[in-house]
Amino acid sequence: MEVVGLDIGFGFTKATNGKRSMIFKSVYGEASEMQFREQILSTDKPEEHLQLEIAGTSYFAGELAERQSVERFFTLDQAQFVRDFTKILALMPLAHMVSRQEPVKLVAGLPVSYYRKHKKEIVDILKGQHEVTVIDANEERTDTVVRISSVRVVPQPFGALMDLMLNDIGEVRDKRFLKEKVGVIDVGFRTTDYTIADQTRYSERGSRTIDLGISKAFATIAAKLQESSGVNVELYRLYSAVEEGSIKIHGKRYDLKLIVDHAFNQLATRVANEANRLWANDWDIDKVLITGGGGAVLAPYLQKIIKGEVLAIDAAEDTRFANVRGYYKYGKRLWTRGSNPPAGR
Repeated sequence: MEVVGLDIGFGFTKATNGKRSMIFKSVYGEASEMQFREQILSTDKPEEHLQLEIAGTSYFAGELAERQSVERFFTLDQAQFVRDFTKILALMPLAHMVSRQEPVKLVAGLPVSYYRKHKKEIVDILKGQHEVTVIDANEERTDTVVRISSVRVVPQPFGALMDLMLNDIGEVRDKRFLKEKVGVIDVGFRTTDYTIADQTRYSERGSRTIDLGISKAFATIAAKLQESSGVNVELYRLYSAVEEGSIKIHGKRYDLKLIVDHAFNQLATRVANEANRLWANDWDIDKVLITGGGGAVLAPYLQKIIKGEVLAIDAAEDTRFANVRGYYKYGKRLWTRGSNPPAGR
């Protein structure tokens, strides 16, 4: 039996089985014929070849799709994302990290406000046997079967809390969270989730999802770039440019530092204002946890304007993995300690 945590986000898909972790952009496309497959020069970070054949159709995913697929698929629509992206983006890492026919017990997450609507749909899409073919960079094909025996879907931001609370075998390592009231702000690519765990109990009043994430800042940056360069840069191609503070378009380099700072400051203000409004009656929150890939980016801005004590983000940790690590640990607690989820989940 293999326990896997899976976090399919609008920006990145992340998965871990405790031994291996994977992350790639949530972009896919039909695989194209590649006349030349070798990398011209070796690098310290060779590209991971993510190619999978499902039901007779071969797909690229992540940067491989971005670079090679003629038509690439990327969306910020929640219903379309669940319907058209879940299976492909989930099977891509699972087929690479789980042995053939090894039963997989899977924990995945959904934004708070979409949890009830899409939970059953996620389970129905993922649970069962999936026959796929893994195709490597040398075009060698390996037929395999991903057998998902159980799926537990949880509200997304609880993953980060579980990551702090539990150790790698699912046992409680930090008991203060059993007694405290913790607010969680999970900033993703398209959405931001807010939730409260009061002595680990979920608070409906203090939980919601807003359609506001890093993509909003990226859209502002892309709009400014289009004004100055005439090129409409796809949002998923802005990650490196934002991190580096500049982008080269048609041979001309554009400085992004001021634009990025302004866009992130505006976004952080809106995210913080919503938290302060939503939790106005929860003045007894002990700690506020900022998480998610967007959380790491916005933390320096948010810490100044969020009401309450904000837990410091460990600079050495990749917060994009916080939820998926927590899902994995929660799965270990559920399925390797004699505690089983209710039937049908």
